Formats: sequence, C-alpha cells, structure tokens
Amino acid sequence: MLLVWLLGRAATSLGQAVPARPAPALAAARTATPITLDGVLDEAAWQGADVATNFTQNFPYDSARARSPTEVRVLYDEQFVYIGAVCHDTLPGDVVVSSLRRDFSSVSDLFEVYVDPFEDRTNGFAFGVNPLGVEREGLIARGTELSLDWDNRWFSRVTRQPGRWTVEMAIPFKTLRYRAGATAWRMNFARVDNKRNQKSTWAPVPRNFPLHSLAFGGEVRWAGPLPRRGTPVSLIPYLTGGARRDQESNGPLNFPRNAGADAKVALTSALNLDLTVNPDFSQVEVDQQVTNLSRFEIFFPERRQFFLENSDLFGRYGFENINPFFSRRIGATEDPSTGTFRQTPIYAGARLSGRLNDKWRVGLLSMQAARDGALRLPSTNYAVAAVQRQVFSRSNVGLLVVSKQAVQDSSGEVGLRGRPYNRVVGLDYNLASADNRWTGKFFYHRSFTSGKGGTDEHAAAAYLNYDTPTFYLEIGQEYVGRDYRAEVGYVPRTNYWRLEPGTGYYFYPRRNRVVNSHGPYVGTDLITTRTLSRTLDHDIDLGYIIRFQNTSQFRFFLRYDYTFLFDAFDPTNTGGPELPTGTAYTYRSLRVRYESDARRRLNGTAFLRVGEYFNGRITALSGRLTYRVQPYGSVSLEYALNRLVLPAPYASATLVLLGPRLDVSFSRQLFLSATAQYNSQRRNLNTNLRLQWRFRPVSDLFIVYTDNYSDRLLVKNRGVVVKLTYWLNL
Repeated sequence: MLLVWLLGRAATSLGQAVPARPAPALAAARTATPITLDGVLDEAAWQGADVATNFTQNFPYDSARARSPTEVRVLYDEQFVYIGAVCHDTLPGDVVVSSLRRDFSSVSDLFEVYVDPFEDRTNGFAFGVNPLGVEREGLIARGTELSLDWDNRWFSRVTRQPGRWTVEMAIPFKTLRYRAGATAWRMNFARVDNKRNQKSTWAPVPRNFPLHSLAFGGEVRWAGPLPRRGTPVSLIPYLTGGARRDQESNGPLNFPRNAGADAKVALTSALNLDLTVNPDFSQVEVDQQVTNLSRFEIFFPERRQFFLENSDLFGRYGFENINPFFSRRIGATEDPSTGTFRQTPIYAGARLSGRLNDKWRVGLLSMQAARDGALRLPSTNYAVAAVQRQVFSRSNVGLLVVSKQAVQDSSGEVGLRGRPYNRVVGLDYNLASADNRWTGKFFYHRSFTSGKGGTDEHAAAAYLNYDTPTFYLEIGQEYVGRDYRAEVGYVPRTNYWRLEPGTGYYFYPRRNRVVNSHGPYVGTDLITTRTLSRTLDHDIDLGYIIRFQNTSQFRFFLRYDYTFLFDAFDPTNTGGPELPTGTAYTYRSLRVRYESDARRRLNGTAFLRVGEYFNGRITALSGRLTYRVQPYGSVSLEYALNRLVLPAPYASATLVLLGPRLDVSFSRQLFLSATAQYNSQRRNLNTNLRLQWRFRPVSDLFIVYTDNYSDRLLVKNRGVVVKLTYWLNL
C-alpha cells in the first residue's frame, strides 16, 4: 500500500497550509432597541453599524471588484442575529427569479449569508433570499457541499426601491449551533446578479470554488461574548389520513391514518437531541427515475428531514460508492424470495449530534424498525456512533461504528442472543487545506456479520485532489474485500481493487466576450480483482470543455471501455437474453454534453452518446428542457432515449424515459408540483401531485396524490394522503 502511505504523508503536510489572502473583518454591534423586520434599515442601530462593502467577483472573473455594489451590516441582541443588506441594481430590466417556491435551487438573483460559528471552515449554515423575498436555508458540509433540504425557523423581509433592493434577516440563536461565549464567527456574504451575469462575495472566493465555500470567509466580531442558548424545546407533531388501494393484487380500498411527532431539544448551544415517534415521510417528493444501463444498484439521495441535520457526521464516511451508513437503508428489509427491498414502519428514533467543543464533534443515532409480518422478518435496531476530531487547519479524523441488530426471532420473541447482526467499524481522515487547493480522504473499514465470517471483510481507500483555477490533478485508489458487508450502507460492488487518476488544464482568454474558459482533460478508471490478476473494468476519457460568459457550457469526450462480466448480464436490463459469464467486451463511444444559459426563460441540457456498446451499438440522448414563467413557476421535461442494437440472439431495445413536471407557486406560502414519469425499462407510469401550504414557519399542510400504471395503462395502485405538521416552541 505504498500509494496510500505516500498520500498520507502528503496529507499531513498539506493540512497545515495557510490562506493566501488575509480575511476581511466586520464589527457586529449589540442593539438595545428592538429591530422591526420590515425590509427598511431605518433604525438608529443600523445607521451606526459597521458596513461590509467592496465585494469581489467570483464569476465571470475573480480578480475584479463587483460592478453591482452590495452593503451589509450585522447586529445582534439576546435572541437574534440581524443581517441588513442593500443590493444595488442600476441596470434596467426586471430581476431574475425562477419561482416563489421556498428553498429554490434553480437560477435566481440572490443575497446569501454563510455562517461558520465554530470557525472550522468545514461545517456551517446558509440563509438566502431573492429580490421577491423568497427564502432558502441549507447546511454546508465538507467546506463546499450545500444541502437545501434542511428546514428551520428564521425570518426575513425584502423591499424593492428604484435602483436597489434591501434585505433584513433575523436568525434566531436557537436555530444555530455555536460556542457560548464566542467573540467572533467566520461569515461570508454573497450576491448573485443575473442581469450583470455576476457573482460576488465579501471575502474573495476563487472562481474554481462555489460561493458557499467555507474556506474563504471574513471575521464578524461581536461586541461581547455571545449568550448561551439555554435549553429550548421544539415539538413538531403531525396527523395523516388518506385512502389507498392496490388494484394489481385486487386489494380492497383502505383508509390509513397515523399520528406522530418529532422533537428538538437543545442540550447546549452546540449539541442537539432529536427525537421521533412513529415518523411518517409521505410528504417527501418521489425519486427521479433513471434508465439503468449498469450492472449495479442506483443511488438515490436522502430527503427526509429527520436525517439531514449533521448528516455529514453520520453518512459521509467512506466514498459515495463505499458508504458504510446510508440512512435510506433504515427500515428497508430485503425480500429473500425476490432480492428487492421494501420499507417497513419505524417505531421511534433518537439522534444526539453536534459539538462538544471547538475540536470535537459527536453523533449518536438509534432507530427501531417494525417487524415485517408478511415476510416474517424481525424488528430491527439501526444504530450509529460517530466521533470526529479536527486536526490542522481544516482537516479531521473520524471514527464510526454502524450496527444493524435484529431484536426478535421469526416468531416475534424479543431478545438479542443469537439474533442476526451486521456491524461496520471505520476510521476516516478527511484532508482540506486552508486554501482548499488540497482535499482528500483516506479510510479503513471492517465489517462483522453473524454467521458470515470471512478472511477479507475490509474496505480501504485513498483520494487526493489538487485544484486551482487553471489546473487540477486527482488520484484515487479503492480496495473492497470479498467478504465486506455493509447492510446499512451503499456498497454496490465488492471484491475489487480500483485506481482513478485524472487531470485537466483551463485557459482564460482575455477580453473575450464569448468564452470564459476552456481546456482539455483526461481521466481513467481501472478496476481489477483484489489480486490484480484480471482487469474487470477499464475506461479512458479524453475530452475538452468550453465555458461561455453567458454561463452555458459545452464539453465532448471520447471514451474507451473494457468490461469483463463476472456474472451474466442483459445489457438492456429488461429481462432479455444475457451475455454469458466470463466474456469480455471492448467498446468506444463519443459523448457530448451541452448546458444552455440557465438565465433564459427557455433553457435546458442535452447529452448525446453514440458508438459501440458491449457487442452492439448505442445511440442515446438525454437531458432536460425547462420553460420558466417568472416568478410563478416552470414547466419542464426530463427525457432519456436509448436505442440499443445487439446481434442475435440478444434483444435490441428502445428505452424511453419521459418525466414532465409542473411547478406552480401561487404565493410564497402555497405551492403545487405535478410530476409524471414514464419508464419503458420498468414498464411503469407513475404520477405524483403535491400541494403544500406553509401557513406559518416550518408548519405545513400537504395533500399528496400518487398512482402507478403498467405500460398498458392498467392501474397498479393509487392513493391520496393528507398530512398536517405544526412547529411548537415550548
């Protein structure tokens, strides 16, 4: 493991890098008079506050001052952090706002605040608004990963005047996790001005990193030590009711109803206890279907609120494809007769997560899933324990233990003795230099499974990346043993060794009004048996990318593929004749991807693939087409058309995936989404209608209708659910 040792030595030295530029600073004054949240900065406290100005561009250039001036002030009192911003907008024409839907991720003008209370430049919060006052909030993990699925209480108001729009935010201290008595936080302020085609920040962020990159922030200095949060408790009860029928099995119409609750208890300013009883996730949006041409399971991300806060502390160990804990496995039991997963109810759960101090983070999670009577599968406990220690400037070392433990036998008798279990113990080192040029990960995991011991229950990997605006170089190595089992994780394949190097270079032409940057890249992915005796998969990409000043981009690459089938495989994944075990295939293809200017009302993406495919040929076109009706929503179409031509006796196929979607924002509180997905590969058509009324902060009424049809439009099942949630501060 010489490569792992060398990369580990490099990681130790790189973790001590220092920032290239000094961070700006801002004084936050304490206000003794109340701030009226009206989007007008007319209180005396605002007038006397320190001002953050001189924003620097991130796009299209990261070496120039912003042409759209922004002024930001920060105040605070016992309960809130107040942010006041004046966003100057002197160009004629309307602002760009994609919709009135909360937690918007599509293109929109934006003012956003990034908060790093522990100044670790790795974990933080994001709070943003657009010129129409639509809010979004999110969690930032690993320094650059922003998730907008997180939901919590905060308040804002926006007013628009000629030549500017003004923002007032009030973020409760109890919404945040921070160190009591702190005298400074790292923060950054960002502005997106689509009319000027400009992104800018208070603390400069290089153009090769996103605006929310926590490696680049300024210091906000409080007038005195921050107050302790106390022990606030929030209770979020819910009620559901509905009707459902399974026509495929000729089942009767039934009327399910349910009730449960979540609770949030702030044990300290930085440590939170989350509890759930009889959780229900019927309001969560359906997964976007994909055409699966691989031999392995497809990954779908977690969207359930209970599992999102501090999710990086539990679910970011290992790599995306060697993940020892994947929360969507909780309550998912495998049908031994079909090998498919089905979801069982969860009785209750608890999660303790947060910080013990500046350097230590801790997470404990336990969920109890119900017994599956139909399959005679026992009630199962899912537990995770994680601890993380920051080292050097932004790096950390983490220890993880994951346990899946049956607490019943097949007859329902409760007990642990002799019950099946699966456990994984892992050690991870996450590298991030102060300037974010060097990032990486190194880990070792081992599994323990009752009745299924082995000599190779290990997984280990190393990854190192060097990234500048003009050049990047990355190299990764993976090893997954034959007997490694992570039953609560996502590990689509085992018994292999992998090497993934890649590099690219970008040119930035001066005074070019069309092209922002362009350059070549090359990468390869080699997968062999553990003993390196046989190549299982190998691909090489050679490509070129062009990024335009209007935010569109075009890339093309040639790919060489080699695949050795260790199991028989139907290349269409439709149940047709299979290519035999032990055969090998070499095939080549051209792939082209285009992303249009997302600021346009009509925009989209397109991906074309033409060439060889195993022992046949493939022509594939996929992408998305969207038309925005500003600011009330959009209509879009996800599409994937795959024509696979294989020689006899293997079956050729034309696979069609169509997903039209309608998003309507009637107001900032009332939203409708309607989705239909037709997948010829699964011979299924499903529809999902979701009406959401947010009648007060983090309190919602959902009405959700779903159904599924066969490819002959015969109804398989349909149902409607009404769910009411309410946030109570006790």
